[in-house]
Amino acid sequence: MPMLQPLEATRADPMSHRDAAAAAKEETMSDTQNTPPFPDTEPASMNGAAAPADTSEAQARVAELEAKNVELADAYLRAKAEMENIRRRADEEVAKSRKFAVESFAESLLPVCDSLHAAIAAQSAGQGTPEQLLEGVQATLRQLSQALERNKVVELNPPAGTKFDPHQHQAISMVPADQDPNTVVSVLQKGYLIAERVLRPALVMVAAPK
Repeated sequence: MPMLQPLEATRADPMSHRDAAAAAKEETMSDTQNTPPFPDTEPASMNGAAAPADTSEAQARVAELEAKNVELADAYLRAKAEMENIRRRADEEVAKSRKFAVESFAESLLPVCDSLHAAIAAQSAGQGTPEQLLEGVQATLRQLSQALERNKVVELNPPAGTKFDPHQHQAISMVPADQDPNTVVSVLQKGYLIAERVLRPALVMVAAPK
């Protein structure tokens, strides 16, 4: 018959169980305190700092471009105003040149006008002979020619035999002549050049082909 163990030897000690549980709890709390927290996927402070920085940079760039646009617009308006002033001054100079050119030409013709009035007055008073009148008319014509030359007006009076030039001559007719064909035979009316530009072509007779 087996022997029974004493009750005191087989029963667990309640104090020992409490001590073990307390030690386990303290160890768990220690591990929890020593374990670092899980980091966030991306710190909030990084996103918050990057956005204001990008916005400030964009605003600065916009302000810079707006200032440049204002500067370019001002430069354009200044250049446009300057071009308008230059064109206006040029138009004024051209108008003055034309005005003074006409005045100068008219002034050069005044002595011719005076000579003609004097000749008419003398003829009306019965003064002078026909020879004197002819001499006065020739002198007046010389005055007129000199006035025209001073204003760059030159006669076109091609001599016989000159090759016909359609830019300076106007053919009235073609006539048989003992000279090369298509050459000037005679001048019916003188032409004139002004500053090497044809003011009026000379009216001429031209030799016909043989």
